[in-house]
Amino acid sequence: MPTPLIQVDAFTDKPFCGNPAAVCLLEAKRDERWMQNVAREMNLSETAFVSPDGDGYDLRWFTPTAEVDLCGHATLAAAHALWETERLASDSPARFRTKSGVLTCTRRGSRIEMDFPSTPSKDEPPPEGLLDALHAKARNTARSKFDWLVELASEAEVRAVAPDFGLLKKVKARGVIVTSRGEKPFDFVSRFFAPAFGIDEDPVTGSAHCCLAPYWKERLKKDEMAGWQASARGGEVHVRIAGDRVVLAGQAVTVLRGELI
Repeated sequence: MPTPLIQVDAFTDKPFCGNPAAVCLLEAKRDERWMQNVAREMNLSETAFVSPDGDGYDLRWFTPTAEVDLCGHATLAAAHALWETERLASDSPARFRTKSGVLTCTRRGSRIEMDFPSTPSKDEPPPEGLLDALHAKARNTARSKFDWLVELASEAEVRAVAPDFGLLKKVKARGVIVTSRGEKPFDFVSRFFAPAFGIDEDPVTGSAHCCLAPYWKERLKKDEMAGWQASARGGEVHVRIAGDRVVLAGQAVTVLRGELI
């Protein structure tokens, strides 16, 4: 039986912007090897696999080379796909069981809000090779559960970063977040690099904002902020601190519908 497959641009209200994710809508769970092969075939930064699980859904995320523990844009895409295909009523929350616990998505006007765990960072000296790989001078460096964070002096410096991905791949972390204070209307800007997971630069990274939100809250003294991920495609992520959780909000657009046969 064919399996529905939907490609969604997340954290944008326009096609061909934001971060594309494939959403595979399963009737039942499939084995890891099959899911990894599908993700490699799709060749996007993330492919989400959604299957019914009790009163919610099981959700797993795969890059073309590996499974990951947390992904924001593919979660947003998965919720969008469930509502758009009417597998889930438009006024019902989408509850996903994942490797990072239960994640809940709700509709709020034109945006989808996602309740994610906060992944705060601690200031640490950079590991050998990190700043050389970025060709950048850091104002500060920090380490979260998943990633290294590098703060630069300005938005212009963040946009100008041109990493040596061969060197960056040697840094032991899921990825590297480069960030600075933003120019209006955004509170901060960022970029995200994860060559060790087969993604040189991710267009818009929801999970990185689980680290960026507490980092910039401490510096800007704000609980609600707007972030811009300054990749070539670009994307807007709104964040709100809620205790040890971060609410991420953004929009999504379907660009392709098909079937795995």
